[in-house]
Amino acid sequence: MSAQRTNRVAANPIPYWSARGKTREVFEEAFADFQRIGFTAVKADIPEGMTADEYRTWIGGYGLAPSLSLFSSAFDETVDPAEVLEAAKAFGAAQASLGLDRTMISSMAIPARMATPAIGADFSQERLDLAVENVGRTCEVLLAEGIRPLHHSHVGGVFETEHEIRSLLDTLGPDLIGFGPDTGHLRWAGADPVAMITDYRDRVGGIHIKDVYADHLDGAADGALSYHETSQTKRLWAEPGLGVLDFDAIVAAMPADYDGDFMIEVDFPSVESVYESHRLSYEWASHALDVATR
Repeated sequence: MSAQRTNRVAANPIPYWSARGKTREVFEEAFADFQRIGFTAVKADIPEGMTADEYRTWIGGYGLAPSLSLFSSAFDETVDPAEVLEAAKAFGAAQASLGLDRTMISSMAIPARMATPAIGADFSQERLDLAVENVGRTCEVLLAEGIRPLHHSHVGGVFETEHEIRSLLDTLGPDLIGFGPDTGHLRWAGADPVAMITDYRDRVGGIHIKDVYADHLDGAADGALSYHETSQTKRLWAEPGLGVLDFDAIVAAMPADYDGDFMIEVDFPSVESVYESHRLSYEWASHALDVATR
């Protein structure tokens, strides 16, 4: 059913474009680096004005195939639900045309949580209930396009804390939404990635791999540091194996029949360059994961 090859190491070029924009030149630099390192798959982000076929040909020139992408929205009272559903339909159709059968779905970004991240700031049960309802309707649209939605944890969004993530997954159920954990975002918000993956093992269809340093894991102690300020300290996100996460336990918790990719996503590298960050991450994955490498 899926065009994905089992257990590839994929890359998300977010650290390339986050400071420089999503230009063709930036993506081509990232793709060339990924090809040189050995990656065979990349997060499927079709640039505006480019068809799916054009995108597939473009990344194929670097030896890359599309891997699961991410549909994001605030999903709260600030959005127009009809516009979100329309965007989800178009997104799902485009992803399906690339041969993909799943996507991450994530909430970002509540201003109070971007200002004071990882502690569930400005919690509102009413907002959470509305967001769960909006995500459920969005999942129905994606499923109608042949795309299985997987919840992707993200600090700063309405589903930031473990309670909020579990509320979403437990309320909507496995037929409507799967689980696509982000190891770093879960730990930054105080959740245990091993426990979360274990509890929702039968729903895991994708994963974002990044490590975290210990410096900012007690979010309440940071006080004045915003999401972006903390992210850019080079003492939050870490290449896998350099931080405090137990990746042996994380990998062991993954389902035995897992058929998705392991996507490297170190938002802001802790080392000297984006190339070195991805090289180190790929080298780690080649030894720590049972994956298809060249």
